Amino acid sequence: MQTEDDVRHICLSFPGVTERLSWGNPAWFARTLMARMWEDGVLTVKTRERDALAGTSPDIFFWTPHHERSPELVLVRLDQISAEELAELLDDSYRIAGTVRKAR
Repeated sequence: MQTEDDVRHICLSFPGVTERLSWGNPAWFARTLMARMWEDGVLTVKTRERDALAGTSPDIFFWTPHHERSPELVLVRLDQISAEELAELLDDSYRIAGTVRKAR
């Protein structure tokens, strides 16, 4: 079972990541938001594989109507995810949140 402290430890291990409150909950930022506690035991992260994750592991990954307009956001049940999978997911989220998008 992973905890908010585990998330904090992983997030703050990435260069340049800061922690501050977002909507009253702890959140971690690279260039943009990379992770936020949604509610106790539930984390929001960025991924480009939301549909695949929720399709293969709906007990771990899901989203609410609030997240429909943000297809890179997925909610993660911390009591269902392994330490390795959480670290991998946060690494992916860090890369997405820290990328500077070029204007077309």
